Amino acid sequence: MRTVTDFSDYELIDAENGERLERWKDIILIRPDPQIIWRGKRNNPLWNDPNAVYHRSNSGGGYWENVKKVPDVWNVTYNGLTFCLKPMGFKHTGLFPEQAVNWNLAMELIKGANRPIKVLNLFAYTGAATVACLKAGADVTHVDASKGMVNWAKENADASGVSDRNVRWLVDDCLKFVNREIRRGKKYDAIIMDPPSYGRGPNGEVWKIENKLSELLLGVSKVLSDEPLFFFLNTYTTGFSPTIINYLVKQYFPVKENDQLFTDEIGLNVTERDITLPCGSTTIWINNG
Repeated sequence: MRTVTDFSDYELIDAENGERLERWKDIILIRPDPQIIWRGKRNNPLWNDPNAVYHRSNSGGGYWENVKKVPDVWNVTYNGLTFCLKPMGFKHTGLFPEQAVNWNLAMELIKGANRPIKVLNLFAYTGAATVACLKAGADVTHVDASKGMVNWAKENADASGVSDRNVRWLVDDCLKFVNREIRRGKKYDAIIMDPPSYGRGPNGEVWKIENKLSELLLGVSKVLSDEPLFFFLNTYTTGFSPTIINYLVKQYFPVKENDQLFTDEIGLNVTERDITLPCGSTTIWINNG
C-alpha cells in the first residue's frame, strides 16, 4: 500500500467505529467512513473537542454540526500546491489527501519527460491533480460534469499560482467528451481518471462504472498520443477487484513488456493506532519507451 508521509497540513489522527478524527491544518473534523468497522477506545481528547462533526441522516445525506467556528473556506498546502477546503453537504471537504502519492508521481514523470506534455484529467473534481500537473509544467484539459466543482478547481489553480498556465476548464460528460475528441483527432500524452461508482452528467447522463468503464477505457485508448507518458485510474468501488482493473488496462492500452503496470491500494496512516486506512486503489501504466 502506498501512503503519503509528508502532508503536514493533514493528519488522520484516529479512526474508530465508523468515524475519522482528522486535522486539516488547524481545523479538527469528525467524519463518517464506512470502512472503519473496528471498535475500541477513543483515547485522544480531540474526539471530544472537534471544530465540526458530520452526522449522517437516515433519509440520505447529512449535515455538519459546527461545535466551534469553522471557516466557510480555508487553505491547506502540500509540496508547493495550495488547496481551498470547504465543508460540503455530503461529508467531503473537496480534497482527498491520500491522492498526494499520485500527485507526486505525476509531477515527477512530467518533469522528467523533458518535452511538452498534454494531460487529460477526467472526473477531475476540484482539480488537485490538475493543479499538480500544471505546476509540473504540463498543459491540462480538465473535465468534470459539475460546474461547481470546475469553478472550485479554478480557485485551487489560482491559490497555487498556476491559473495563468495552459489549461482548459470544461463542464461536460466525460464519455461524451472523449468520443468527441476521437472524432476531432485530439491526442494526449498522459491521462488521469477518477470515476465515481455512480454519477450524472450535466445533462442528466447516467454514469454507472460497471456499465460504462470498459467503453470509456476503449475511448481513452484512442486519444493517447503516439508517445504516451502515463495513465492513472483511481477506483473506489468496493465490488471491483484491483486485479480486474489491471486486466482492463492491459486489454485496452498498448502495454509493452518493459513498461510499468501495477495496481496498488493507497491509504492514510492512522496516528493513534499504528494502522493504515485503505482509501481505494490506483492502476498506473508508465510507458518506458
